[in-house]
Amino acid sequence: MTVTQRLGLFYAAIFFGGGVSGPYISLWFKAHGLSGAEIGLILAAPALARMVTGPAIAVWADGFRLRRTPLGLIGLVVAALYGLFLATHGFWAWMALWLASQSLFANLSPLTDVIALRRARQDGFNYGWPRGMGSAAYVAANVGMGIALSLVSADAVIWWLTAAAAAVGLAGFLALPGDPVHEAGERLAGRDRWRGLGGLLRDPLFVLTVVSVGLIQASHAFYYGFSTLAWRAQGLPASASGVLWGVAVAAEVLFLWFGEPMRRALGPERLVILGALGGVARWTCLALSPPLWLLIPVQCLHALTFTATFMGSLQLIDRLSPERSATAAQTLNSVLSGGVFIGLASMGSGALFDSIGARGYLAMSVLAGLGLVGAIWLSRAIVARQTSRSVS
Repeated sequence: MTVTQRLGLFYAAIFFGGGVSGPYISLWFKAHGLSGAEIGLILAAPALARMVTGPAIAVWADGFRLRRTPLGLIGLVVAALYGLFLATHGFWAWMALWLASQSLFANLSPLTDVIALRRARQDGFNYGWPRGMGSAAYVAANVGMGIALSLVSADAVIWWLTAAAAAVGLAGFLALPGDPVHEAGERLAGRDRWRGLGGLLRDPLFVLTVVSVGLIQASHAFYYGFSTLAWRAQGLPASASGVLWGVAVAAEVLFLWFGEPMRRALGPERLVILGALGGVARWTCLALSPPLWLLIPVQCLHALTFTATFMGSLQLIDRLSPERSATAAQTLNSVLSGGVFIGLASMGSGALFDSIGARGYLAMSVLAGLGLVGAIWLSRAIVARQTSRSVS
């Protein structure tokens, strides 16, 4: 089995769990007696904690000799934490378990990205192929659990998550390549790893990159939380929402698998700019509650708003960060774009939907526009830095 296939299977194992935990864990909590407010607090806790837990776990992961070791350990520990959900009861116990499990789980993808990006550059394969297998697995898990819950109890969610995390743990040790964390194979002391993290935060181009990308990705908050409700208020059937979400994910997978020539031609800076432009167009259009026939091509813009932004950010972060700080760099990018910024945007999206309905998407257009300004500024700053280095 090739490295590309092994990485793809590992991504699939990660997203096979993610495709169930996100959409369905709230159903399990509800079935076991928690109120909506209690569920909301539990689900928000890991996102709010990621600014601390993300960098801490990244620094811990860089203390091993091989990159696959912390990935395997995280998978097995998360599987054990999921299993404890069935052995405990009550809000505080489940809050602690969810906070611990999701703080660890959220780091699996950025830690894997470091391996995949390095291997793609060394071996000459398209990073989008293994990562696209993850997105496809997400859809399969989402559909599969939806079918399963029509036949069995909500406890199937926990059994599924436990099995998926265990598969991640085993695949981490058995399938991932034995790439060293540092080229010479040494293990850095903790103070040196934290020093590398501080160096990243002192680089203005790195900070500008993660903030710009974070704003563009945070502009998805209203869509993730309230698109289905907005479409139902518009009079579309529930089945249409599922189709529209499927169209968006299908566009994402196709871009990952077949967009490599476009990505190489544009470069990462222009990819992020393109993602921001797509966001301004997509959210402005959705704010106008267009008819179903127009919603389908609008949903295809997900390939730009999420995927082009995501791919561009990975390459930019990889380029801007030194080898010894690669793990921390990708984790910080994930923390801001998938945690802090989108968490704050999600908090405001509820009030927007209650007050102005689908027009709340206009606030997301503003976020994407701010990300666009940052991305253009970033592109010019990178050119200026490269020119300065070539002159010196």
